[in-house]
Formats: sequence, structure tokens, C-alpha cells
Amino acid sequence: MQKTDSKADKIIKRSTYWATGAGVLPIPVGDLIAVAAVQLDMLKQLSNHYGKDYSEIRGKAFIAALNGSILARVGASMFKTLPVIGPLVGGVSMGVLSGASTYALGHVFTYYMNEYGTIENIDMEEAKEKYKEAFEEGTSVANATDAEGGEEEGDVYEQLEKLGELYKKKVITKKEFDEKKKKLLGEI
Repeated sequence: MQKTDSKADKIIKRSTYWATGAGVLPIPVGDLIAVAAVQLDMLKQLSNHYGKDYSEIRGKAFIAALNGSILARVGASMFKTLPVIGPLVGGVSMGVLSGASTYALGHVFTYYMNEYGTIENIDMEEAKEKYKEAFEEGTSVANATDAEGGEEEGDVYEQLEKLGELYKKKVITKKEFDEKKKKLLGEI
């Protein structure tokens, strides 16, 4: 798949980190909502980057059409309900699946923006194949993200802003917001 420009790469990488983190939230189904919010926000940022109007409806349709791993993510999310081991195993697998799918969505989106200037009227079979390739690469990125504990240093202010948006949209709780905020402020 064609490489993206550095600004698009930065948006995708940051969104992959956020989706990986959102995937490990210990709240079944809440994690799915948080990941979807991150993915939609990524598509909005990428649309703005490419100077295209953003449509949340198109964004949702694009995600739904390509994100065939949703059943696995739902399973990982529901696995979190099992006592003791569930949150750990479900959280790790959900984090990796969420990060990898976000990475793949971002790269497929940028491919079509660079190649055709739009995501309308795309060949879905080709898009799914590109998604599959990018998902494999994204799994490595998400695993590295999980092992590193998240975002690279820098961009702390952007992370705090995004964290505030997630809290404002009630995607994360006050406690989760405060914990992540404290960790981010410790990086400054």
C-alpha cells in the first residue's frame, strides 16, 4: 500500500494509540463506543487534512464496510465480563484489535484520498484487500503501542485535548479521565 504523507501518518498513528488505549477500557461495550469515536474522529481529521468535507454518515458507512473484525472485537469486549481473567485477556486482545483496525482504516482512507481524492464509489473488494494488508501491519503497531504503554512523548497537549473530548462525550468516566490526565501531565 502507498505510504501516506507525514501529517496523515501522524493522525493515523495518534489515533491508533488512542484506539488501542480505548480498547483496553474495562467497560464492556463502552470500549467499542470509545474506539468508534476515535475512528470517526480520525476520519474527520484526515478529511480536513485532504481538504474534503466530512460526513459522519459516510464515515460510519466506511468503518462498517471495512471493519469485518467487529465480531472479534465484540467477543473481546464481552470477554471482559468474566471475573478475574476476563478484563486482562479481553482488554489486551481488544486493545490490539482496536488499534490494528484503526490503523488499517486510516491507511485505506488515505490510499483512496491520495489515489482518487474520495472514498465514494470505491471498489469494496479492493478496499477490503487493502484493509486486510494494513490490518496485519497495524497489529504490529498496536502490539508495540500496548507494550510501550501508549503514545510517544510530545503532543501531550493534543492528547489532553482529545481526552477532554472523550470525557465531555461521556465515552470515559471522570475517574478514567483523571487517571489518564495525571499520567499525561507527568510527561510534561
